Amino acid sequence: TGDTGQGARTWIKQILNQDMAFQHIKVIYPTAPSRPYTPMKGASSTVWFDRYKISNDCPEHIESIDSMCQGLTDLINDEIKNGITKDRILIGGFSMGGGMAMHLAYRFHQDVAGVFALSSFLNKDSAVYQALKKNESVLPELFQCHGTADQLVLYSWGEETNRMLKSLGVSTSLHTFPNLNHELNRTEIEKLKTWILKKLPVEGEKSN
Repeated sequence: TGDTGQGARTWIKQILNQDMAFQHIKVIYPTAPSRPYTPMKGASSTVWFDRYKISNDCPEHIESIDSMCQGLTDLINDEIKNGITKDRILIGGFSMGGGMAMHLAYRFHQDVAGVFALSSFLNKDSAVYQALKKNESVLPELFQCHGTADQLVLYSWGEETNRMLKSLGVSTSLHTFPNLNHELNRTEIEKLKTWILKKLPVEGEKSN
């Protein structure tokens, strides 16, 4: 929360000592709008959606989540207009951005290539779980990373999210980082890059 797309890009660049760039993949870092954020006593912050509190044990603020899903769908549709097919699109993010990505993909865009969520979680009765209970189709794979020392988004919340999604038919992986707090590290970004290339190989290169 509170960071921008540009900020996230700079952060990853600092970790890798270079931009996270691929010759055949365009990386977009959208910025969330500024809105009053309840956990900060209603102060304005750059957040994807509001929360009643930072906990997995409360209802989701579904109106703000859904309005953001509409805005991000416009972004996806712009790429589709530019000739990118849905099976060549990945959606993901860090912390709240990962939560947003799971809502966007598993509720509205089940035909994207995959989803990644770094240090993220879904609330216990998430609308995502409700949507997947009714689902019949093949779902995008989830790549999840979480630090065991995270004090803002507990590792157990990430683990429970992974377990729930797996039980609802999502093919998931959860990469655990001992001693990592609510942050990113180089190993994690390298693993993510490897996964991205596996999901979006250079056209014509068949992955085995």
